[in-house]
This record gives sequence, C-alpha cells and structure tokens, in this order.
Amino acid sequence: MNTKLIFADTNEFQTTMLAVFAVDLASGKNAESRPALLTQSSEFADAALRLLGSGEFKAGLGETALIHLADSPNTDSLQAERLLIVGLGKAKDFSLDKLRKGTGTAVRAAKVRSVRELAIAFPKSGAVADGLLPVISARLTARAMVEGAELAEPDWNTYQSDRKDNVISDLFLITEALDEIYKQEVQTGFAEGLIVAAAQNFTRSLVNEPGNVLTPTELGARAKALCDEAGLGCEVYSSDKIQELKMDAFWAVAKGSAEPPALIVMTYEPAEGAPVDAPVLGLVGKGITFDTGGISIKPADGMEKMKYDMAGAAAMIGAMHAIARLKPAVKVIAVVCSAENMPDGRAMKPGDIVTAMSGTTIEIVNTDAEGRLVLADGLHYARTLGCTHLIDAATLTGACVVALGVLNAGLFSNDETACTKFEQTLAVSGEGFWRLPCTDDYRERITSEIADIMNTGKNRWGGAISAAMFLKEFVGDTPWVHLDIAGCAWNEDKKPWLPYGPSGIAVRSIVEWVRSYSAK
Repeated sequence: MNTKLIFADTNEFQTTMLAVFAVDLASGKNAESRPALLTQSSEFADAALRLLGSGEFKAGLGETALIHLADSPNTDSLQAERLLIVGLGKAKDFSLDKLRKGTGTAVRAAKVRSVRELAIAFPKSGAVADGLLPVISARLTARAMVEGAELAEPDWNTYQSDRKDNVISDLFLITEALDEIYKQEVQTGFAEGLIVAAAQNFTRSLVNEPGNVLTPTELGARAKALCDEAGLGCEVYSSDKIQELKMDAFWAVAKGSAEPPALIVMTYEPAEGAPVDAPVLGLVGKGITFDTGGISIKPADGMEKMKYDMAGAAAMIGAMHAIARLKPAVKVIAVVCSAENMPDGRAMKPGDIVTAMSGTTIEIVNTDAEGRLVLADGLHYARTLGCTHLIDAATLTGACVVALGVLNAGLFSNDETACTKFEQTLAVSGEGFWRLPCTDDYRERITSEIADIMNTGKNRWGGAISAAMFLKEFVGDTPWVHLDIAGCAWNEDKKPWLPYGPSGIAVRSIVEWVRSYSAK
C-alpha cells in the first residue's frame, strides 16, 4: 500500500472512496444516539443528513455506512465517488486508539469492497461543540491514523495458493495545511507512524511463520538481515557460545531439538553518543519457535498455535527495527534466546537440576515451563552486557490468559519508576496491559526443596505471578519490566480494524518506553 499525506480540501479531492469519521454525542446510559460527523464540510454533512437522522447509523466503534454520492442530492461540488462514514464510538471516550481503530476500519471496509484507492479525512474536533471531544495533538493524530491504516492492510493468509488480491494500492490521508507549525507536526507524526507500523508488521510477519520455516537459525538470519539494513550491530550465536557462557537453563531447553538454538544480540548506539551516566536499555525476548511442551507434552488440541511462542522475541526484533529509524539518544541492546522445545531423547526431564548462567540452580518440575528458563539466562546475560534497565516480553503463561483474558496482557515490575514510565506509554500506544503483583511475599511459591528454585509454582494458583517471580530472581536490583503477552499475541477473531492472525502486541509500547529514556 502506497500511503501518502496530502494537504488539501477534502471537497475537492478526487478519489474512489473518501472516509470521514463520526462520533456519538449522546451522553446518558440509555440516551438515543446522536451521530455527528467530524468534518466541517457542509457538503458532506448534507450528503449524510438523511442517514444520520434515520437512526440506522449510531457511530459505534467500527461501525460503517456507505453513501454513493452520485445518488445523493447537493453533492455536485464533491469529487469523491463514495463516502464511507466510520464510527469512533462515544465522543466523550474519543482517544488515540479509537482513532487508530477507526482508520483501520476504513481500510478493512475498503478492502472488502475491492476498492483500490482510498482517502481518509483527518477528524476535525471543531465540528462538534467545544469540550465534547478530547483534544489530541496534530502529531499524534497523524501517527495514530498511519498506524491504524498500515496495520489493517495485511491479510495473513500467506500460504494460501488462491489468495484473493484485494490490496489497496493507494491510500491518502487528507488534512488542510492550517499553518506551518501544524503542517510540520502532521508530517512528523506521519513519518513516525510509518516507522512504527512497519516495525509492528515485521513482527507480525515473523509470528505468522510456521515452525518448519522459522527455525531459530532462520530467526537469527532475519534479525541479522534487518540489522544490516538498519545499521544496527548484530551477533548471532548458537550451541557452542551458549555452552561457553554456561547458559545451562537455555541449553536445557535447546538440547532436545535437532534444530540448533540461536542467541541473537542486537545493538543500537546513538550516533552522537549518550551521556556517561545515561541508562543502557536491555530488551529480552522469548524466542521458542515451536513449543511441544517437551517431555511434559502439551495436548494435541491447539498445539498448532505454538508456532507463536516466539512472539516476545519478534516484538523485541520489531522494536529494534523502529528504534534504528527513530534514533533515540539512548543505547539499546536486545537479547533474543531462541530454541525449539521438543521431546527428544536428549531433552530435559522433570526432576532434572540445571544451573543458570547466574549460578542459580533450578529444579525442572515441568518441561512446558521452558520460556522462563531461556529468559533467565537472557536477562542475566543482558546485565553482563551492561544493561541498566530491562524489559522482557514473552508468551509465557496460560495462567495470565485465564486471569486477564485476551484484552489485556500482564505487566509486572520490580521498580516503580520503570513501571510508571511503561504505563505512561499506553496512552500513546493504545495497547492493553494490566499490572499484576510480583512482591517478595510470593517468593516462597518457587522455592525448591532440592535446588535454589523450581521452574513452576507449588500449585496452579497465580501461575503468571509464579513465572514473574522466577524471572525476578535473575534481574537482581536492576529496574525491570516483564510483559506476559500470551493472551494478546494472536487475534483469534476478525475485528473491523484488524484481520485474524498475529497482533504484534508490545512493539508500540516498548518503542515508547525506550524513547522515554532518551536524552533528547
């Protein structure tokens, strides 16, 4: 999709389909809907007058209505062939994420109709009375719209031999050039949105790959190719280096597969250097390219989805994709520990004792709790590389899905400042994370009778917390944020703004968290 920013009058822009946004001004719980267009064009308002007054369109989030302008009165001055009205929900609840989803809805609606060219008008807050619509900056408006559009366009039916070609060739985001400052803000947001969306789509493309294609070696090769293109440092190691570093927790998982593991280290250095006392941020991702559960094998039902067990690693690689182009003034190191978890004759067994790189001994109670083993060595290794602040992402526990469902991912931290910085990014990223505890009083849940710790909790209760407590053992006093994205890494249901398939969750939030530490 060729996405362009256009400064023009929407009335005069010639296109196959023009999308405008609408909100519901009704405020009471049972109040009748009052849809209103977010455009100051009287011509578009006239074209939509009958529809908006009919009660048929309520401007709910993701709701659409199509008007053929040739069939509408008083539209001779409009150059668009069709008008697509896209609902954003209640005016009082308007947000960046609602705008992102609304833009995605417009793109998906155009694709369904095999429209090749689409224009989307920027929302005009002045179209409704003052105070009814929260104010959003021009930069963030442009960024959210680009992200929503670019994330909505791909369909993840990559391996279908009869894929339908319904790609939108040209997308135009249209706004008026009110003044030079406004124009610069919009251009900045547009450029940022393209970068972040491309990074998230790269992450989604990795998560979508089947395990027989995206092996740990192939994941390393794709990360290296990305780094070479973006000017990032990159080293990809395998079995010898992992054993040399005494990463026995990581190796315990990897040794059960015929596919060799990959230890991927990606480095971003600010061009002008960072201050001497500046933080060094460590991004650590779980990269299990297929998870059978090992000897503690998973049930067959749903096991095919375990190709997505590297979504945390993909999020970190995608974040580095964006960081290289946004150029924050802070050093960032990403560590990805990638392997398969297989039930080979050499695989780890329940009851085994392994020694992590940190020297901590671990009793293996369940081989399907393998993600925390590779992350344990990854987190410790990041600290040895000089990282002063850590964030990890992993499809770590089903327990987190039970606790939070599929609308929010789990958020854990040992440091209030680092966690607050992450939570503050969510207003921009629009991603759902809910903080859960990992305080020291949970520590006894992972205490082993024959080793320092065990890789599961003493019972099934609070499983996501037990996993977080396990990881906490390997970060010491280093400020650390842990993201359990198991419930949100894959969209099981098609949404008006997103297709079925990989979500790319955490990329936007991680990028903003990194930028919050930037010296400029």
